[in-house]
Amino acid sequence: MKKFGFLVLLFVFGLVFPGYSHAATDTKIILDGKEIVQPSDAKAENINSSVMVPIRVISESLGYGVDWQQKTSTVTISKDNTAMQMIVGQKTATVNGSNVNLDVPPLVKNGTTLVPLRFVGEQMGLKVGWNNTTKTVTLVTQNSGSGNGTTTPPNSGNNSGDTQEGLVLVNGISFSDNRFLIATSGDTKPNVFTMTGPDRIVIDLPNTAFADSFSQGQALDSNQNGQLVVNGYPDVSKIRYSLYSNTPSTVRFVIDLSGSKGYDVQNDSGLVIVDLNKEGATPQPPVGNNGKKVVVVDAGHGDQDPGAIGVTGKREKDFNLAMALKVEALLKKESNIDVVLTRSDDTFLALKERVRIAESLKADIFISIHANSGPAAANGVETFYSRATSQALAKVMHKHLLQSSGLKDRGVKTASLHVTRETTMPAVLLEGGFLSNKSDEAALFTESFQNSVAKGIVAGIKEYLGIK
Repeated sequence: MKKFGFLVLLFVFGLVFPGYSHAATDTKIILDGKEIVQPSDAKAENINSSVMVPIRVISESLGYGVDWQQKTSTVTISKDNTAMQMIVGQKTATVNGSNVNLDVPPLVKNGTTLVPLRFVGEQMGLKVGWNNTTKTVTLVTQNSGSGNGTTTPPNSGNNSGDTQEGLVLVNGISFSDNRFLIATSGDTKPNVFTMTGPDRIVIDLPNTAFADSFSQGQALDSNQNGQLVVNGYPDVSKIRYSLYSNTPSTVRFVIDLSGSKGYDVQNDSGLVIVDLNKEGATPQPPVGNNGKKVVVVDAGHGDQDPGAIGVTGKREKDFNLAMALKVEALLKKESNIDVVLTRSDDTFLALKERVRIAESLKADIFISIHANSGPAAANGVETFYSRATSQALAKVMHKHLLQSSGLKDRGVKTASLHVTRETTMPAVLLEGGFLSNKSDEAALFTESFQNSVAKGIVAGIKEYLGIK
């Protein structure tokens, strides 16, 4: 992850999707509810995990002014009071004279100039979404009608908007440590019950709807149905979800079980937790209410957001998750620590939901795991914090990160990163090495490196919490 690019990656630039390049015919563009008819010789393509469109689509389909200077490989796109310039192969654009970094630069393919659609759309004031199920980009003119009977524009097939009056919105979900977590925009009263034939746990959230942001992390079909595949937990095969009812608007989650299973439900400050760690008739103590220290470990990025891409194509999200799972396994051996992962598989949660999990659990510390990116010569580890109350944790964690990684010391630094800024408990973001550096990347994806650094992270956590 590029320093200071953490928020930018999620909210501003580079529409990032899972998988590799898709054929042009796989990618549709919907503008204000109507599909853009793309010329057969100028179609959108998913290239290197970003949707790129020919400048002809920008001019003919979106109606923006486009000027191409072949001599300087510069494309200028303008409309109303906005003008942007991009140069083929360069990751710096100018918008109304100000420099802005790009995750994906323009490129020329088969004589056609392609530009990143999300960057262009959002700079022009469009709301940009992605439906991974249908491989569809949605472009919505801000404050426009959606043609679906509401005043809220659709996003990736989701007809419930973040401003839908009177409803609590479901923002994200995650499954970690045999606990199902549902992050919402406010308080809700879940109705939880079991069914048999086959065994399953049903969670109904009345007066709720899917937030627009939900479909950025989880697939929703046109009927607002989807599922989260769960791996590595023998009790659970998958979790299904849907907009179960319109009157009242109700979101339903169904946990498909391998057999009858007890559970506990925690509901606090916009976070519903269905805990499957109950054994027999004796419920397990809720997280944080048993005298243990609560540690939230955050694997950065996930699903359609791969994070940094290494020199050999390795993805940051995979490193982050592998590390988080190893840290979790070690922390679960500590009798005085409760560990919760923000994600335990290749799913996506918005930054605010990662923060919400830590805040709702009243975590003692928050550790976000990442890998870095930059110039090819850049290498080493660094640790970031935002608030003065996190400095002591940052110094302890960096000491152990440095010792366990064996990489160059790039120091402890401050940065205004969402997950370390908006949390109220001590919080740090660890950069485990540079994927853009051939030597660092090779080390980061070895078992020996990951095992060593996981032990180092746990040692740092224990030292800071005063646990022997």
